[in-house]
Amino acid sequence: MTDLIKLTVSEALKGLKSRQFSAVELTKAYIKQMEEGRKYNAYVVETTEQALEQAKLSDEHYTNGTNRALEGIPLGVKDLFCTKGIQTTACSHILDNFVPQYESTVTQNLLNNGSVFLGKLNMDEFAMGSSTETSYYKPAVNPYSKDKLLVPGGSSGGSAAAVCANMCAAATGTDTGGSIRQPASFCGITGIKPTYGRCSRWGIIAYASSLDQAGPMTKDVRDAAIMLKCMAGYDPKDSTSANIEVPDFEKVLGQDIKGLKIGIPKEYRSDGLNKEVASYWDKAAEMFKLRGAEIVEISLPHTKYALPTYYIIAPAETSSNLARYDGIRYGLRINGEKADDLYINTRTKGFGAEVKRRIMIGTYVLSAGYYDAYYIKAQKVRRLIKQDFEKAFEKCDLILTPTSPFSAFEIGDKSMNENPINMYLNDVFTVSVNLAGLPALSLPIGLDSKGLPLGMQLIGRAFDEETIFKAGYALEEDVAFKRK
Repeated sequence: MTDLIKLTVSEALKGLKSRQFSAVELTKAYIKQMEEGRKYNAYVVETTEQALEQAKLSDEHYTNGTNRALEGIPLGVKDLFCTKGIQTTACSHILDNFVPQYESTVTQNLLNNGSVFLGKLNMDEFAMGSSTETSYYKPAVNPYSKDKLLVPGGSSGGSAAAVCANMCAAATGTDTGGSIRQPASFCGITGIKPTYGRCSRWGIIAYASSLDQAGPMTKDVRDAAIMLKCMAGYDPKDSTSANIEVPDFEKVLGQDIKGLKIGIPKEYRSDGLNKEVASYWDKAAEMFKLRGAEIVEISLPHTKYALPTYYIIAPAETSSNLARYDGIRYGLRINGEKADDLYINTRTKGFGAEVKRRIMIGTYVLSAGYYDAYYIKAQKVRRLIKQDFEKAFEKCDLILTPTSPFSAFEIGDKSMNENPINMYLNDVFTVSVNLAGLPALSLPIGLDSKGLPLGMQLIGRAFDEETIFKAGYALEEDVAFKRK
């Protein structure tokens, strides 16, 4: 039974189809691991009874020969996805005991494909953070922790920790500025942020609507391809959903990458880049060269403006999206003598410090007298960043960069928590991808001198996840990374 939790999604599907084990047995193995792994604080809600019922139904489908693409696969769901009849709080006090009466499109797609839901996963409050430390339910813990407790990254830190510790076969995440890729890097797993519009945002609690995108977090590249195929698709309920056919991403895995042009952006190799990260970057490029790919230098000249641009646009959209949490319609309610008191009391007690900070920044940049100076200017720079990528893709097919400038840091690290700017620097290699709406995959490349995982990122053209998967699979084979 303990070996079942080590199986990838693709391996588990083969075992279920050949009746080597049942969906109930597989689910029970993960439930046992969830119980043993509670020290990681990856789950904020466990739905084990419902999961076993879903698993029984999956076994009936296998018996009847009506099994679907993810039949009987136990998954974890980030607490940002609304799940019908299951508490969904975005790990915020202000959404205490909120139980949606509807299912997000992405999770409904996964249910329609036969998956089993084990529970809701920890995250930074409203997906605002890079360490899961802003969660109302306390931080998730990186399973690579030894003497000191390490962050699993964020905001999808609970998802990354759960996959890393074999507490689910795979998980859903969301990525606004790197929130799938950075925790994937910190925990030694694989995660892909698809093209903006590839997965529906309907039923996902909004952070920054023009940047948010759902994606899978998995044990390997093949699993990411399988998961994304099941999660993606056009949704008329989401006005930003792309009416584009979803390819069978798994079909391209193992294809030859000879002649593929891999771009290396010169702006990402700054003087202060961690030497181990730089060394693995060179190693990944060399692996591609040995497979017949061509390495070309490219320029993304507006890279230095990506972080400030992101931290104007994202908080501005936050200010607008979070205005709905007023203590009147749902969630936390703290009364006062007047209506104004109710709003102030509820939002003061309900939101954490980082969420308040971003609401204040966003409200400021949208205010009269500053809208043109900050928000409009940031939107213009965003367009220039997008144009940089468009020009770069005239010279290359993919872009190779590190995922994060460093490995996982300690929970409560003063250098991070006392200066928010340091925390924001976690996203230096990832935010520009969201600003441009492009797809990007993170996969583990190796361990640093502290024995902690480092990730490498592959960025592709819009709606060309296939090339990313093809190259990512080749790199994964050559790296042969073994997760603990």
